[in-house]
Amino acid sequence: MKSLILAGCAAAFAISTVAAAQDKVAAAYPGKPIRMIVPFAAGGGLDITARLIGQKLTDKWGQSIVVDTRPGAATIVGTEIASKAVPDGYTLLMITTTFAINPSLYAKLPYDPLKDFTPVTQLNSQPNILVVSAGAPVTTVKDLITLAKSKPGELTFATPGAGSAPHLSAELFKKIAGIEMIHVPYKGIPPAITDVIGGRVTMLFTTTISAAPHIKAGKVKGLALTSAKRLDNMPGVPTIGETLKGYQAEAFQGLIAPSGVPRPIIEKLGREIAAIVQSPEIGKTFEASGAVAVGSTPAEFAAFLKTETAKWGKVIKDAGIKLEQ
Repeated sequence: MKSLILAGCAAAFAISTVAAAQDKVAAAYPGKPIRMIVPFAAGGGLDITARLIGQKLTDKWGQSIVVDTRPGAATIVGTEIASKAVPDGYTLLMITTTFAINPSLYAKLPYDPLKDFTPVTQLNSQPNILVVSAGAPVTTVKDLITLAKSKPGELTFATPGAGSAPHLSAELFKKIAGIEMIHVPYKGIPPAITDVIGGRVTMLFTTTISAAPHIKAGKVKGLALTSAKRLDNMPGVPTIGETLKGYQAEAFQGLIAPSGVPRPIIEKLGREIAAIVQSPEIGKTFEASGAVAVGSTPAEFAAFLKTETAKWGKVIKDAGIKLEQ
């Protein structure tokens, strides 16, 4: 009995010693500059967010946050680099919805998105808006579905490319609504929205910020948002879910780290960055770009990524979408 008690005390002491050591590591973190990899080209939305968050962390910690843009292969290049980095908390990776889409879109990836990374925090969510040409004989989602059912396979939807988030948003819409439409892929949003404006394509899912000026000018109609709730800055625009129960398709930006980073460092990063994201200043900045601030905990973001990966995996499978890396 005495030996069992001694063994238990020794185990408890060992655990407390490890915990104390990890807390000490977290307290000293960061002790040098941090590299923040962005798997997109410089100047894009994720790069802008990385620099915004990075500057706030530099101001707070007194250490430089070096933004390292590594575009290529639908974010796979930069993501692979991050997956092989030393797990010490000094290499982080910015991600978007593409991170949750790629595992099902490509037959093989050079990393495991759920095993090779540790989630830190979801920075924001980015609702899209469903727009149709100004001349389309519809004003609501219900009208659009009725029209599509009366002309099966005749209506068209534009996207910035096969496998993109707007493409999958449209495929999910088709699935839940029980309609058939023709996919018309473009090389980016600008040419896609130009053809919607010109009436050559029926509809498009795009960001609220890119659609707003065209809606205001009367060139397209904004039917509904893809978010779970209406936006404060667009209270008159309903959500698709108000008509199609269960529909939700929001893009996001987030931050993750290579698997193996000490948990106290992950928690510290999550806590500090969430506080930045939830500040009024950053909230207004995100709102101006059509996003909504989140700032989740590492555990919440892990659960979110798992759910999103499964969700888009099913959409991709049902639609039969496959791309070659």
